[in-house]
Amino acid sequence: MTDKPTKKPGDVETTGHSWDGIEEFNNPLPRWWLWTFYATIFWGVLYTIAYPAWPLISGATPGVLGYSTRAEVAEDITRFEELNAPIEAKLEAADLTAISADAELANYTQNAGAAVFKTWCAQCHGAGAAGVQGQGYPNLLDDDWLWGGSIEDIHLTISHGIRNEEDPDARYSEMPAFGEILAEEEIAGVVQYVRQISGQEADAALATAGETVFLDNCAACHAEDGTGDRFQGAPNLTDAIWLYGGSVDDITYTVENARFGVMPSWTSRLSEAEIRAVAAYVHGLGGGE
Repeated sequence: MTDKPTKKPGDVETTGHSWDGIEEFNNPLPRWWLWTFYATIFWGVLYTIAYPAWPLISGATPGVLGYSTRAEVAEDITRFEELNAPIEAKLEAADLTAISADAELANYTQNAGAAVFKTWCAQCHGAGAAGVQGQGYPNLLDDDWLWGGSIEDIHLTISHGIRNEEDPDARYSEMPAFGEILAEEEIAGVVQYVRQISGQEADAALATAGETVFLDNCAACHAEDGTGDRFQGAPNLTDAIWLYGGSVDDITYTVENARFGVMPSWTSRLSEAEIRAVAAYVHGLGGGE
């Protein structure tokens, strides 16, 4: 039913709806609620006039107060840069090897370097700098370095990157894909030899044959004893640290197809002070030389 009954004196007003004898009261909202509602509407109109609010084709209404969160953030950044300018100038002028001996610089790079690392480096190397084994992201906590672990080496790597074609000073190395060069039995032999010299379980007969293949094809970069060559970025194959995994399948894939990890150059994104700070931070994680 939707017919609104005639109201008699003393009756409670209803909406006129009835279902199975149940009726709905038609009580008005409290005055204080209505006035609060009207006040919020009025306040909202004033807010859109005072602050940036209404979107336009090429921006938004600026508001009569001229307030801008972007301008506020820019002011905070400028103030931060001004406060850090003296210590950053000192950092840029300091010898890299002397940073850890200066208490002020050491404290600054520990904190600023950590901030830079978490913002720009942790996505690949992990928040704890342990890397991702098997995916080509090096562990920065150990003492196994492809291109050297001194602070100068780390600074150079961060500055110019690895296999970065946009930077002529980038570190560059290239491993041939031996899948189309060596026979399957030769690859199987060198895989077993690499496992043998790294202290893993290996087939002795295959490893013996693989040694000759290794000396003929791999020793020029990895050295005859398999300890690698930092000047070429060739990894040490005698330890238990593997960038892409040390299983038979992993090593076989690496020999057949090669691996080409890439690291960007950071000179176009970070200031020299930031690069030095993060280089000192990484060097101080425990694996620095």
